[in-house]
Amino acid sequence: MKSSHIKRWAWVHKWSSLVCTVFMLLLCVTGLPLIFHHEIGHLLGTEVESPKMPPGTPRASLDTVVQTAHALHPERVVQFVSHGEDDDGLWFVTLTPTPAPTDDFKSVVVDARTAQVLAQPKFDEGFMYVMLKLHVDLFAGLPGKLFLGFMGLLLLVAIVSGVVLYAPFMRKLEFGTVRREGRARLKWLDLHNLLGIVTLVWAFTVGATGMINTWADLIIKYWQHDQLSALLAPYQGKPLVPAAERAPLQRTLQAALDRAPGMKVSFIAFPGTAFSSPHHNTVFLRGDQPLTSRLFQPVLVDARTGEVTASPKLPWYLTALLVSQPLHFGDYGGMPMQILWALLDIATIIVLGSGLYLWLKRGRPVPAAAAASRRGPAPSLGRASTVAKEGA
Repeated sequence: MKSSHIKRWAWVHKWSSLVCTVFMLLLCVTGLPLIFHHEIGHLLGTEVESPKMPPGTPRASLDTVVQTAHALHPERVVQFVSHGEDDDGLWFVTLTPTPAPTDDFKSVVVDARTAQVLAQPKFDEGFMYVMLKLHVDLFAGLPGKLFLGFMGLLLLVAIVSGVVLYAPFMRKLEFGTVRREGRARLKWLDLHNLLGIVTLVWAFTVGATGMINTWADLIIKYWQHDQLSALLAPYQGKPLVPAAERAPLQRTLQAALDRAPGMKVSFIAFPGTAFSSPHHNTVFLRGDQPLTSRLFQPVLVDARTGEVTASPKLPWYLTALLVSQPLHFGDYGGMPMQILWALLDIATIIVLGSGLYLWLKRGRPVPAAAAASRRGPAPSLGRASTVAKEGA
């Protein structure tokens, strides 16, 4: 590779890395506890588990479950009803002042068998909430998400440019070499490059999926405009169906399950909420395998009649979004996958931190003769290594 090309790539790598490094460090640090959010929840006592009951215990009507939760907050409306991720013996009922999207919500956990209230967890406070908000949007809503998405894009640019620079830099060194003689900066440079190339695929995958996740709100809005608007054309101009005139919720759920046999319910969006229409209960079903459990099948059920009106397939862009989420947190392969994700996360923290250290400790280029005398008989890296070192 020509020296001029190396200089350009070094410039791209340096500035893309410098701009995003602090935010990527923040995301890696906050992402580490999120990998183990269930386990940390158990330690903190914030996880709710359904009481043990004999297999085949009858389930309470979903209408009874919702009525029980609503009785605790009669001034609010039910926005969503969902199952726990790993425990279908629980119903999580979300209540808000209005059906519109809001951060003002109450959550009530109800036993799916007895319809008894088990807890009213506060998901908008505590250590894990702070970690999640910093990781997702920096407490800045959609602008924060899009900003972090741009930082993720810069990370991808830094990774690609780093790969381009790695080949000429390591041309005369064995893979994995960490030179311990000479300046500490040289040792950290080798360690930075080694860990960077080892974590390459993981960092690119997590960076790309994280960037996709920041677009979630916009993708969902586009889906609603692109596909749901056509399906809901017959209902145009009709007012929100009053709660007193809606069909029984249990019948709604059964109609959706009958439309897609073998699938399980993930959550139900009530009329007028962000994931539904003013005239439908939208039931989101999922598969029963680790990966398919993240792929949803929406079923639109007329809120007044309880009959299925549509069951559209998710478009490719929503499927890509849903698949990216378990890949981002590594939470589809059990504890071994979580541990692997955590180790790679820590390695990436070292890569980012060492890159920042190399920039802060940057100095004048070491003359080739002096560098050769420090390394002894090892061959000179040439102009390519000098440019790469000082551009890191």
